[in-house]
Amino acid sequence: MENQPKYIFVTGGVTSSLGKGIVAASLGLLLKSRGLRVTLQKFDPYINVDPGTLNPYEHGECYVTEDGAETDLDLGHYERFLNQPTTQANNVTTGRIYQSVIEKERRGDYLGKTVQIVPHITNEIKRRIKMLGRTGNYDIIITEIGGTVGDIESLPFIEAVRQLRWDLGRENSLFIHLTLIPYLAASGELKTKPSQHSVRLLMESGIQADILVCRTEHELSRDLRNKLALFCNVALENVIECLDVKTIYDVPMMLLEQNFDDVVLKGLNMPVEGERDLTAWMSFLERFKKPVHQITIGLVGKYVSLQDSYKSITEALIHAGAFKETRINIQWIYSGDLTEENIAEAFENCDGILIAPGFGDRGVEGKILAAKYCREQNIPLLGICLGMQMMAIEFARNVLGYTDAESSEMNSQTPNPVISLMADQKNVTHKGGTMRLGNWKCQLQEGSMIREIYDQEIIEERHRHRYEFNNEYLDDFDRATFHPVGINPETGLVEILEYKNHPFYLGVQFHPEYRSTVIEPHPLFIAFITAASQNQSSK
Repeated sequence: MENQPKYIFVTGGVTSSLGKGIVAASLGLLLKSRGLRVTLQKFDPYINVDPGTLNPYEHGECYVTEDGAETDLDLGHYERFLNQPTTQANNVTTGRIYQSVIEKERRGDYLGKTVQIVPHITNEIKRRIKMLGRTGNYDIIITEIGGTVGDIESLPFIEAVRQLRWDLGRENSLFIHLTLIPYLAASGELKTKPSQHSVRLLMESGIQADILVCRTEHELSRDLRNKLALFCNVALENVIECLDVKTIYDVPMMLLEQNFDDVVLKGLNMPVEGERDLTAWMSFLERFKKPVHQITIGLVGKYVSLQDSYKSITEALIHAGAFKETRINIQWIYSGDLTEENIAEAFENCDGILIAPGFGDRGVEGKILAAKYCREQNIPLLGICLGMQMMAIEFARNVLGYTDAESSEMNSQTPNPVISLMADQKNVTHKGGTMRLGNWKCQLQEGSMIREIYDQEIIEERHRHRYEFNNEYLDDFDRATFHPVGINPETGLVEILEYKNHPFYLGVQFHPEYRSTVIEPHPLFIAFITAASQNQSSK
């Protein structure tokens, strides 16, 4: 008999950016710690097919899954908390729903019927929600509905999950509503009225919240909890307090103190049994909160004014830092501000530099200057994607003598395209979903530092790029000891460059940050933090 998973739907009210993704991921962690098979999915209400063409300032980081899906950054939280990969099926947008329905209409699948929001759009949403459940591998599927209740964009999703509750049966579904309890400093009061209105708005759509998770700056009194339970029509024990905390990694523990997972299991008519195993998580928190050392990493990028643009990188640094019992202080450096005159001052307090990924020509000369400075001053440097490409251009200009070396992304007419467009990208006109995406193999050179870091010959890492190192320059780089130590065995493309005459000078074309989790920090970030700590000691 096919396994019937239980479904949890997480909605948000009052305001956006309350942290539905963190609450959903925290709940997933608690349930998984009891031995349950759990996954999470995110439904986003925007009409873009995926975040792949969105500016990071619009939406933060675009996260990439192993199977090459460009997704919302919340999927990064899901993977980091649950320590398990997600797929294309874990993130769906309004754009993808409408695209699928329109394609079916064009094929004639609807047999000439008028295509409408109900039932055609809502049926497609329900089909996508249940797609993960058809595998039979999960006990519980947590579905986060993006946006805020009341938004016109979210209405089809709310209607779809309303219908789905009746399709699944009440015993197989649960609604968690995340809301805000604002504090009015003038009167010194927490106010419940916005949450009452939000729950009422949800009820007008036919959904009664089973559990209320309340984001708040101050503790909720017993009287205030009673008021919320009464006016929002939920049991008193189902009013869960979610205080502001210093780190997102404290959220599971705060919810655990209120037996959040017990409340959820009771709501799903599941047995509340099994000891939670959170040993590894607690160990991480202990090392994270009580570091023995601290270092400063300079993160050089073009989107530094919105730090969510580099969310996976900052979290990977935190994971590796905790592993090494080291506090990581990140110094945000806008690459467009770097010049020959100010770079020494800008990097003065940095023990290591990370050149971040990105697209376009803004700020690239600053990244090239950063690579040059780190190479000459023996500062540990990790370049990721565009960061690696800028390291290659700097080396070609200042060591190999190709003074006009550039990337054909920035100058399509350059006589020395050290970085060039991949052959299979030259006729691509559509930008969405057409880059080199997802997991690709890489063979590591025997005797190299990177081989020692990974301790294996063949690795798989996630990619998101259109431009590559130009193999016409490969021999020149190899002779000058900036070695191509990681090669894709199928395409022959260079994945990793490693400078031999330096304590740590590594550029990778892939995105190692996507693979780092709380329980399994990425070895490349651990090695980078180790090198930066050694650099600090030698100063």
